[in-house]
Amino acid sequence: MSNHLSDRIQNMSTSATLAMAAKARELRNEGKDIIGLSLGEPDFNIPDFIKEAAKQAIDDNYSSYTPVDGYAELKQAISLKFKRDNGLDYGPNQIVVSSGAKQSLFNIAMVVLNPGDEVILPAPYWVSYSDIVKLAEGVPVEVKTDIDTDFKMTPAQLEAAITPNTRMIWFSSPCNPSGSVYSKAELEGLAEVLKKHPNIYVVSDEIYEHINFAGGHVSIAGIDGMYDRTVTVNGVSKAFAMTGWRIGYIGGPEWIAKGCTKLQGQVTSGANAIAQRAVITALEAPVSKIQYMIDEFHKRRDLVLGLLGEIEGFNLNVPEGAFYVFPDISAFFGKTLNGTTINNASDFALYLLEHANVATVTGEAFGNPNCIRISYAASEKELKEAIARIKAVV
Repeated sequence: MSNHLSDRIQNMSTSATLAMAAKARELRNEGKDIIGLSLGEPDFNIPDFIKEAAKQAIDDNYSSYTPVDGYAELKQAISLKFKRDNGLDYGPNQIVVSSGAKQSLFNIAMVVLNPGDEVILPAPYWVSYSDIVKLAEGVPVEVKTDIDTDFKMTPAQLEAAITPNTRMIWFSSPCNPSGSVYSKAELEGLAEVLKKHPNIYVVSDEIYEHINFAGGHVSIAGIDGMYDRTVTVNGVSKAFAMTGWRIGYIGGPEWIAKGCTKLQGQVTSGANAIAQRAVITALEAPVSKIQYMIDEFHKRRDLVLGLLGEIEGFNLNVPEGAFYVFPDISAFFGKTLNGTTINNASDFALYLLEHANVATVTGEAFGNPNCIRISYAASEKELKEAIARIKAVV
């Protein structure tokens, strides 16, 4: 019997970050000493006070189906978090809890986009944005940025990308993969353009908001005129080291929240009960409870920039958030290293994996073919060893 996979799945790209992680695991199983700097996953253990809340939830028998859009107590905690950290007033009817921020993004695309609707993606963008838009039959429109502008889109670039078919703009700040953080003035510049186009909605992915070294996070929904047309996406994977707990959430216009709840009710229903109860405790806690992780990421960023800066051919800027560096390595294109010709960022990433035993991710997956993404969500010892290996083979 022949296989008949749908065109939809055959046309979808495999997640480059997950593919590189799988390749690294495969090589480890073969006995190779691989240092993985490809996944965006904190290397910290979950804070003990959150673990205790999860244990209590088990003892309290939270084992039944949860409300599709999340426990009322969790939505209240999210509402208070939005007000405390972002100055945003989202009521319970504007909030939907999902199985990770990735599901939140998928929900939004499916309930807002119609076939042919265009979505502006400042590149580099998170690896899944483009394929999520395509699954919803939307059209991704990349706006190229580069290291000279810290990988941030300008108002002029946004204006030039808008067409009568533009329906949304998606971006992250702090950004995955570049670590770039939009300032309030920069967001106001983008908002001034969008005010001329009232039918365009914004998805603001703020999953890295607390891992921010720029002196404060700004949400575009808080910019004058943007609240009613912005969906703010967040979760607990990054700042709380809870990647496997799979809890994300949105705050936005009530009509979009209702659509997401309707969709989720037919796809996954409510998110995990124990995880939701633990997240209530996480979000109610002051940010100071996780400051030790933020401080360590800041220290690692400076370490990595210093070490990579010693390698000729690595063009670096200073990322102000998240836990990635995104060096431009196009100086290596056309060169032959240890018998391997480097034609693009994918070649370079594979070369580092095979010759340095270091896993990174090609920038092509993020819409920038001149760069690679290096995660510094690893120990100082691993980072030093990885960069020493990279230096030795280039």
